[in-house]
Amino acid sequence: MNFAIIAAGEGSRLVQEGVALPKPLVDLDGRPMIRRLIDIFTACGAESLSVIVNEQMTAVRAYLEELAPTLPFPFHLVVKSTPSSMHSFYEVSRVFDGAGKFILTTVDTIFREPEFRAYVEAFEADDKADGCMAVTSFIDDEKPLYIDVDPETDLITAFRDAPNGHDRYISGGIYGLTTPAIRVLEKCMEQGVSRMRNYQRALVDAGLKLRAYPFEKIVDVDHAGDIATARTFIAG
Repeated sequence: MNFAIIAAGEGSRLVQEGVALPKPLVDLDGRPMIRRLIDIFTACGAESLSVIVNEQMTAVRAYLEELAPTLPFPFHLVVKSTPSSMHSFYEVSRVFDGAGKFILTTVDTIFREPEFRAYVEAFEADDKADGCMAVTSFIDDEKPLYIDVDPETDLITAFRDAPNGHDRYISGGIYGLTTPAIRVLEKCMEQGVSRMRNYQRALVDAGLKLRAYPFEKIVDVDHAGDIATARTFIAG
């Protein structure tokens, strides 16, 4: 399995709230949050890892460049400032090793390792779906992306900005995808699509079969107060 991390956001809200460290280097459990992700991916048998950081993240870049020689798999670092997470995904997708399945997440998507391991195993075993997307009924995001799921097949049928009163899930920000998803991404870039959620809608419109995989809880670190929440969540 190939893995990728988007760590190209500015983290401006954390800075405004007094957090001096760049978001990827914030300590959650004795490790920077990006190192925690890398350790989890390593334990899940990562074949390669690709990471994108923005051009202003000199400390994060230095940290990753020092870490890279110790990793037991190929590591690709992209340094580029982008206007959205979808654009970051496009840039990092260009350095993926080979084809096949990959899992992408943002650096501040926080989950418990056992749930993630089970998700990886389920995605690896699924030979029918074009993707396996993490979903959760726990709403922590300020602007959640609601998801319609066919109860008989567990396939995602729609991504919506607003709830419809019958929602079970929102997007968890963990994207397990395959090569056809990259072709849709390239088409979205050509058409000027600008947001990750619109790219996800394009996946459904293109007919890709996206399996919904439920997580009990996923939290995001967007504000200073979220750091304590994430630490408690991981420790629990």
